[in-house]
Amino acid sequence: MLDTNMVRQAVTRRSVHVVNRIVRTPPSSICVSVLTYAESMFGLRRFPDATKLAASNAVFYADTEILPFGEEAAETYGELRARMERLGKPLGPLDMLIAAHALAAGATLVSADRAFRAVPGLPVEDWTRPPD
Repeated sequence: MLDTNMVRQAVTRRSVHVVNRIVRTPPSSICVSVLTYAESMFGLRRFPDATKLAASNAVFYADTEILPFGEEAAETYGELRARMERLGKPLGPLDMLIAAHALAAGATLVSADRAFRAVPGLPVEDWTRPPD
């Protein structure tokens, strides 16, 4: 599951490592949360004249599965948020929702945001760096 920062890196082609990993990964193995999609749509609406960015976004999302946020993800969110607060390690609101969604989906979250590494049981990979 790609986080918003990975989608941004891919769509704008800012990171050759991210683009290469996406190209080498079967499309059926890549998805995004509907929350990431929502963040992408917000970004596009902030810059309505960015037609090149809108076109790149459309191409990216045409081949990417967008997972709905359902009941299981909502239940996972409630458990995760309470646990993270008890641990004194809260995430931002959207990051908490995305982390819960990845956990509920059994997905590895692909993100450059190090805050996700504090989420118990959440596998996280950063594709902005070359593979080991």
